[in-house]
Amino acid sequence: MAKPFPLKPRHPERICWGCDRYCASDALACGNGSGRTLHPIETQGEDWYVAWGIEPEPDRPNLARRVP
Repeated sequence: MAKPFPLKPRHPERICWGCDRYCASDALACGNGSGRTLHPIETQGEDWYVAWGIEPEPDRPNLARRVP
């Protein structure tokens, strides 16, 4: 099962969002060689998940489940 994905993280710039590891931006573990993957909120704004058709979890509205 994939980790819950935050819809509006407080400091998205501190984490790489490219896989389920959510590594610190200065300690990337996947070794893809390209650097940090941005969170969608950084490129598309605070309501990014609406355009993607993602629903917040009812019991935890700041999170959503990633679709594998």
